Amino acid sequence: METPKLFMILLGCTPANRNTEQHDVFFSIGKNLKELVPQIIAFWPEANNKIHLDAWREVTRVGAYNIVVEERKEGTEAATGAPAKLFFINLGGYKRDEFEEYHYKMLVASSNKGEAIKESMQTSFYRHIGFTGASSHVDDKFGIDIDELYEIEDILLPEIKMKYFITLTPADLQKEDEIHLGYRMLQKL
Repeated sequence: METPKLFMILLGCTPANRNTEQHDVFFSIGKNLKELVPQIIAFWPEANNKIHLDAWREVTRVGAYNIVVEERKEGTEAATGAPAKLFFINLGGYKRDEFEEYHYKMLVASSNKGEAIKESMQTSFYRHIGFTGASSHVDDKFGIDIDELYEIEDILLPEIKMKYFITLTPADLQKEDEIHLGYRMLQKL
């Protein structure tokens, strides 16, 4: 029997009246990717059902924590005062003379947003992408601002939040999640 898992998916499409492919990151919980298709379509209605996947991962481990999805049942709720929460950060940056903004998407298991930001500032992307006048930043801000990152449970669809919660437990193995890359049409999942 398949158990519910947290998925992180990089979606792509070229919406009407756009000149380049657009991307967004979608998080949800399900037993497999195919089960998430109706949620993905609802998440990005402007894509007119012409969405593809560029990358995805089952989120089972972040840093020193295992990521556990639990169903909400009477008597089972997320523990208050948990040692860590799961955050998504989208860093942006520039390279001199290149007409592009580069991004680095990361998950951080941390006790709070401030600590998550400190961790993001330690990445090689943050330290090496950017230059005077165009520094690396958390997207939508010119500098690090704690309002520009998300706790994963806050950005799940409402119906998913009602059904599941996420628990972080100390990890015993050093195995990293597998990241799946490559163009995959939504209709062929």
